Amino acid sequence: MAIIFLKIVASVATNGGGGVGGIFAPSLFMGAVVGFVTARLMNLAGLMVPETSFALVGMAGLMSGVMHAPLTGIFLIAELTGGYHLFMPLMIVSVISYLTIMLFEPHSLYAMRLAQKGELLTHNKDRNVLTLLKMDSVLETDFVTIMPEMTLGELVKVISESRRNVFPVIDQQGHLKGILLLDEVRNIMFQQRLYKRFTVGQLMTSPPAILPFDMSMDKVMETFEDTGAWNLPVVDQDRRYLGFVSKSKIFNSYRDVLVHFSEE
Repeated sequence: MAIIFLKIVASVATNGGGGVGGIFAPSLFMGAVVGFVTARLMNLAGLMVPETSFALVGMAGLMSGVMHAPLTGIFLIAELTGGYHLFMPLMIVSVISYLTIMLFEPHSLYAMRLAQKGELLTHNKDRNVLTLLKMDSVLETDFVTIMPEMTLGELVKVISESRRNVFPVIDQQGHLKGILLLDEVRNIMFQQRLYKRFTVGQLMTSPPAILPFDMSMDKVMETFEDTGAWNLPVVDQDRRYLGFVSKSKIFNSYRDVLVHFSEE
């Protein structure tokens, strides 16, 4: 009985703390011990029940409840015993265990882990496809970076060599300070008398939103919808600039994934 209690604490602490303690083997072990202890107590009370059978049925019952898989528990233990003489007890215990866990927790540990990672595939097709997209697959890094201390004259030279109309502004350490849009300087970029009067730091603006590199793609799309932006900068955990993500790039990747799955 002490082993049962300590094993529960150890398994919960390991899995809850982010470790890899396993689910399948601990479930079998705990079920066997619980079944054996139950049978031993009944025998001490004078009922005389088979301890081996109770241990096997306990394995099926706990597995059915923990993994939300009653059929797996039934047939696995039936195969382990090399026969089906325990089939009826296995069915009864597994079904009772499954119905009991459904009253308290309708989702299995595996489904909850996938949901926490944002990788759970549901009936929502759009969300399912977005979960398959990763930030590094849609990140664009061909934007020319500029410094806040650059003058308007230096900026004009950069613009003449760039194919983009958005310029990330970063400091010496690579931290994102803001963005500069071509439309914001179009009306003054040809006035040479202003080339030394203005700096990038005076002309830059804050982006509508900044995306962390580890943000899930469905959250990225929600941010695009909320801000109405077409391009958003991406930074790492230290706010260092990594690149931009655009709606068009996400839509193209979304289409490629749909084509890939339709061909399969």
